[in-house]
Amino acid sequence: MAQGTVQVTHTGTSRWRRRTGEYASLAAALEAAGDGDVLTIAPGTYRENLVVQRAVTLRGPEGSPGSVRIAPVDGVPLTVRASAVVQDLHIEGQDASAPALLVEEGAPELVDVRIMTRSSAGIEVRGGARPTARRCTVDNPAGIGIAVVDGGGGVFEECEVVAAAQSGVAVRGGAHPRLERCRVHHTSGAGLSATGENSALEAVGCEVYEVRGSGVQVTGRATAHLTDCDVHRTTADGVTLDTDAVLTLADCRIHDIPENAVDLRSRSVLTLTRTSVRQFGRNGLSVWDPGTRVDANQCEIFDSTGDYPAVWVSDGATAVLDSCRVHDVPDALFVLDRGSRADVVDSDLTQVRNTAVSVSDGATAQLDDCRIRDAATGAWFRDHGSGGTLSGCTIDGTQTGVIVTKGADPTIERCTVTSPAEAGFYVSAGGRGSFLNCRVTGSGGYGFHVIDGCRATLKKCRTERCARGGYEFADGGPGGAGGGGAIVEDCTSDESAGLRSVAAQETAVQTTAQSPGLLGIPSQRTTEQEPLLTAAPEPEKPARTSQDVLGELDALVGLESVKREVRALTDMIEVGRRRQQAGLKAASARRHLVFTGSPGTGKTTVARLYGEILASLGVLEKGHLVEVSRVDLVGEHIGSTAIRTQEAFDRARGGVLFIDEAYALSPEDSGRDFGREAIDTLVKLMEDHREAVVVIVAGYTAEMERFLSVNPGVASRFSRTITFGDYGPEELLRIVEQQAEEHEYRLGPGTVEALLKYFTAIPKGPTFGNGRTARQTFEAMVERHAGRVAQLAEPNTDDLTLLYPEDLPELP
Repeated sequence: MAQGTVQVTHTGTSRWRRRTGEYASLAAALEAAGDGDVLTIAPGTYRENLVVQRAVTLRGPEGSPGSVRIAPVDGVPLTVRASAVVQDLHIEGQDASAPALLVEEGAPELVDVRIMTRSSAGIEVRGGARPTARRCTVDNPAGIGIAVVDGGGGVFEECEVVAAAQSGVAVRGGAHPRLERCRVHHTSGAGLSATGENSALEAVGCEVYEVRGSGVQVTGRATAHLTDCDVHRTTADGVTLDTDAVLTLADCRIHDIPENAVDLRSRSVLTLTRTSVRQFGRNGLSVWDPGTRVDANQCEIFDSTGDYPAVWVSDGATAVLDSCRVHDVPDALFVLDRGSRADVVDSDLTQVRNTAVSVSDGATAQLDDCRIRDAATGAWFRDHGSGGTLSGCTIDGTQTGVIVTKGADPTIERCTVTSPAEAGFYVSAGGRGSFLNCRVTGSGGYGFHVIDGCRATLKKCRTERCARGGYEFADGGPGGAGGGGAIVEDCTSDESAGLRSVAAQETAVQTTAQSPGLLGIPSQRTTEQEPLLTAAPEPEKPARTSQDVLGELDALVGLESVKREVRALTDMIEVGRRRQQAGLKAASARRHLVFTGSPGTGKTTVARLYGEILASLGVLEKGHLVEVSRVDLVGEHIGSTAIRTQEAFDRARGGVLFIDEAYALSPEDSGRDFGREAIDTLVKLMEDHREAVVVIVAGYTAEMERFLSVNPGVASRFSRTITFGDYGPEELLRIVEQQAEEHEYRLGPGTVEALLKYFTAIPKGPTFGNGRTARQTFEAMVERHAGRVAQLAEPNTDDLTLLYPEDLPELP
């Protein structure tokens, strides 16, 4: 067969059709061919734009792969609109606005096709087309590797995308391809991406690596299912989910990721089964926003290469870990922000350099039948509103088993702490907590150490072989004055004196001084307990005046414009009250407010103080704060939202209802969202009970502006908007200084300058935490300080209190 010719073998049943002909061009051969005919193309370069509209076989000569080049000057080199077979062809495109191989109709077979092109896409499948591609290769440094769009589908087996300027495989517009044993690498965008409602991607036995974007990206209500796949060596996150995305990972491996191994946000849902996540630079699982959820079963997360928690759950998200292992990480699980929740069942958290479980900012964590081993701190419930349950857990080989501070109130039941270096359970700084049927054995310090008159409850607990004593109650002791102090019932110890039941409100008198120990836990010299005494109840503290509360507001770092706004509003209300007392007309001051600004700028704190101010002026009965978000107000079916909103409003009667991220009630793509029902219910309640509750809505500035613009009924009921600006480096430094003073640390030589430089350089993107970032920086410094000082044989007071520039964490 001459070079540059096409041989057509007609395979019809009639004698006239069973013949072979040669044609000088591919277009002529395709015109002459009918269904079932075979077109064998001689070696050469063909500058034609081909359109296959019949069920023919189009192939190169046997034994000469790559010898047939389809390379027109522009346009689409090859368009397939039938259930044809295309085999052993080399396709080149030069048109950046068109794909190299376009499949528009039918169920064609593409076998051993190599595409080296500079096109919008190497292969594009659209409409009702359902191709089967086997052993095809795409090299497209100008566009997408494989694009499946507008309802297209098909199966890609053992195919490879060796380069792409955008995504390796892109699925959108309701398309739904399946990839089997494919490799995607060296892309400048995501390795695999799926976006848009009804778009779905299935991948089995595939490998994604050496990509500059995310390995897998699923967004905009798309779904994906990956089985037995490897994602590794990306420059961005390993897997990214955003905006109602749904992804299932089964028997997959995600590793060697410099950023988050998996990051999901905005109501996305991830299910992992028997999947391993390792060698990640930031979080192994990073879960954000109300409605976002991850369920992990029989998974392993380990070998972090950075200084971040392995699992991060914040901003109202939910994580469930069942029969999982998390090990060799800086911190295992961080849950923070009101509405955030983590449920961990039958899992192992081991070899944790800092804290295995941290719960803060109003979050909740529940651990059932879990094992925590070899961590600095087993579980730390950090502040007011933070809580949850530890049930049937074992904590072994930690510095401190469980820490409860600053108003946190967890329930710890049937848990055993073995061989802690400092304390089994430590409660301080206003922490609470209920400890039921818990046991501490082999402590290097105390079993239960409760200080500052904290109101912890201990029932049926036991301590054994604790070096400093089984139970230590400093500054108030059990059943302290005024209801302060721990409540202890039926607790026992192997000490000779034991611990008497304290049913009659008894107080242990403590006679020792305290000095701060490592990790903020006071270490005490040997103590002697006097006989337990009965204490008279302390009288209830009188309510503070508005000036006292304004004084606390003035003491907050920064927020000068906020302070002026609140004081001006307070003055208006106070003068109006006095005018009424004098029989004069008083201007009607609307008390509902809009708070705008970034996270961590003090919105919740100011809302709490505002409620207390209004109570001191007699405007509100109680002045308490009830903080809610979308997850607290919006139900899952018709009618439930109104009930939830009514319940939240009722809890806030006499005080302040603070709705964080209020814009989430009215998403831009709301559709059949029930958030509108919450808004309507809230507006009616504000009108019907205008004197009973003050409502504050809060969130990011731009999102709140949109929220108010599309909900005029809401906007009309708020008197003013108060904007909370981001903290500057000097203000962040002042917060760290306050934290250091509160926890009895000092900033060493050069540390102030280093902190200013650090806060100047730290990225100020949308995830910047402002005051929270300052507090986290201080906590990181304390942990690094502890690691440094722990190596000293006999540290002095300066060693134990001074924080130096080297204690600063690395910039994120």
